[in-house]
Amino acid sequence: MINKIYIQLFVILLSVNVFADGFIVIPGPNPLPHAFPLEVVYHNVDVRIDGQSAITKIDQEFFNPSPHRLEGTYIFPIPKGAIINNFTMVINGEETKAELLMADKARKIYEDIVRQMRDPALLEYSDMNVFKLRIFPIEPRSNKKISISYSQVLEADNNLYEYIYPLNTEKFSAKPLKNVSVKIDLKSDEKLKNVYCPTHEVDIINKSDNHCIISYEEGNVKPDIDFKLYFSKNASPVGLNVITYNSGNEDGYFFLSASPSLEIDKTKIEEKDITFIIDVSGSMSGNKIEQAKKALLYCVNNLNANDRFEIIRFSTEAYALFNKLETANKTNQNKAKEFIDDLKSIGGTNIEEAFQLAFNNVVKSSRPHFVIFLTDGKPTIGEMDNEKLLKKISKLNLGNSRIFTFGIGNEINTHLLDKITEETKASRTYISEDEDIEVKVSGFYDRIQSPVLSDLKIDVGTGIEYYQVYPKSLPDLFKGSNLLVFGRYKGNGDTRVTISGNIKGQRKEYSAKVNFTDDDEEYNFIPPLWASRRIGHLLDLIRLNGESKELVDEVTTLAREHGIITPYTSFLILEDEELRIRRNELADDLQTLPSQPELRKISGVDYSTLKVETGEKSINASKEVQALTSAGNFQQTQQGNARMKYKDSDGNERNLTQQVKNIYGRAVYQQDKFWIDSKLQNNSNVKKVRVQFNSDEYFALLNKEPETAQFLSLGQNVRFLYKNTFYEVYE
Repeated sequence: MINKIYIQLFVILLSVNVFADGFIVIPGPNPLPHAFPLEVVYHNVDVRIDGQSAITKIDQEFFNPSPHRLEGTYIFPIPKGAIINNFTMVINGEETKAELLMADKARKIYEDIVRQMRDPALLEYSDMNVFKLRIFPIEPRSNKKISISYSQVLEADNNLYEYIYPLNTEKFSAKPLKNVSVKIDLKSDEKLKNVYCPTHEVDIINKSDNHCIISYEEGNVKPDIDFKLYFSKNASPVGLNVITYNSGNEDGYFFLSASPSLEIDKTKIEEKDITFIIDVSGSMSGNKIEQAKKALLYCVNNLNANDRFEIIRFSTEAYALFNKLETANKTNQNKAKEFIDDLKSIGGTNIEEAFQLAFNNVVKSSRPHFVIFLTDGKPTIGEMDNEKLLKKISKLNLGNSRIFTFGIGNEINTHLLDKITEETKASRTYISEDEDIEVKVSGFYDRIQSPVLSDLKIDVGTGIEYYQVYPKSLPDLFKGSNLLVFGRYKGNGDTRVTISGNIKGQRKEYSAKVNFTDDDEEYNFIPPLWASRRIGHLLDLIRLNGESKELVDEVTTLAREHGIITPYTSFLILEDEELRIRRNELADDLQTLPSQPELRKISGVDYSTLKVETGEKSINASKEVQALTSAGNFQQTQQGNARMKYKDSDGNERNLTQQVKNIYGRAVYQQDKFWIDSKLQNNSNVKKVRVQFNSDEYFALLNKEPETAQFLSLGQNVRFLYKNTFYEVYE
């Protein structure tokens, strides 16, 4: 029997069409003081998808930092039902053949490893075949490079294609990876639509309607979530996809994606009206006014031929360029350039007069009207009371224009700007002193330059009731954009979902047939992203309108259930759990977050900033809450994670956001040595079964209920709910 086995593992998530990355097993006596001696230097993935065919190439490098020569076995798990074509491995430049082991033999290997090294992580692979290869030698203080290539055929679900690459290495790399990257070259004979990554912050470069490049790269990280990419193919001017999630125990969740073609005839682009309101008060002097002028000049130079525009400058008083919306022809653009060139910063800040002048010049039209409002201060002249000023702007805005606000620096009233954008269904942007105004404004303008549909509405056929849809008010759809919508639903069955909008005075509709399932948990990324948006919306209500018990209770419940842990939500969870423990309403061994005074203090300070109207902390809170409200991937749900560090009872530094996992649609938390299923807080009175880790009963449970492997693999101490039974696994 081997005394100890060391493992270097790359992957966690299992999926029918996922190819799990490999790990190295090092047999022999324990020559080192820790269980995972190998480090991952880099992990680079290059994917080419052409139609439905995907070829994945992986380059990875291990480093043995020990003074010992090691002999290892490289194991590459194959998910159940997956077929690998043309699997090749190259180790330090030499092509090597791996042995294929069926699931029963692989399971024996995994169980032996768990018994010997007392680490259950491998149980996640207990129902999978593997490729196995001996690696020798792994020289001391040297690197071992491994390259893998495999091909697969991507399956479509209602014209939605899914590519998954596992990136989870958190538990098994001795140090953070110096570099991790995924690059996908995606091509198709048909037009690509709805290219979307729900897991990572990616850069998508559209080469054409049939070709795009998707890339993700980070350094000095331990990836803890697998990479997912979705896309569809559709010849329609607007591609529409809707998918659903339902655990069968509550109302379902849906996700809608709408994407216009990249190459659009200019006659199919909506003509827009746009008013630029720029602050030229004394505080805008120097670099700020010069950058703002360049940003404004960029926007004017990039107006579409039939757009109409106006420029309002304001300080102590407000002045207009044309006193009405004028067509963006060469003559008027030249006048605008002269107007911009003459802008100088002097005087106070009269926001009220600026909006009066802007809306006096707007006539009712079928065109969308956007206002870009750029300021660096609070009102000092005219109406200065927030609520009264908001009412006046609302009264002036008869055409329901969208007002996009840009706040520069720290001396601004975020509550005022945020309420303006909230009321007009727009968005806010904050630009710090060290950021480039021109880059921020021009980047935003590029996104809204060419409207494809305005005044959007969603319609779901009979039999389905939908609610709590986010974004709460649908934005316009622009060329090159991808609208992401999350919501809840009651009912089930096949229906047709339609998205409609205005284009050049006409109403256009695009629809897709959708099955609203009553029990299907495949798309499990939907609930946490919906929860993030709902939580962001509720936090904004608390921030801008004041706290209420109902809002606080809902944020607390949603954040705990879905693992949306931010400085704001963690404070509410900690406060709630401490109160319920004092009332004997919650057993302290079912707490999800640790009662650390340091953590309580940090999160309490952050939560208090929600009420602050001005300053750097107020701006930071506004940015983070808006990011939650518009979250399109898991990384965006982890706002403020850099401030979530604390020391545990043993003095070890931890980060709270790294102590939560999502399993079967709910959050599981690491609390000291135990992992705690959040579902247990509402189901603590069910039948309880205690199972000792690594015992015969432990493996009997695994064999009888294979799905428990996802919980068991978390560690040696786990409390979880499964089939109405409370299982406690203990050392």
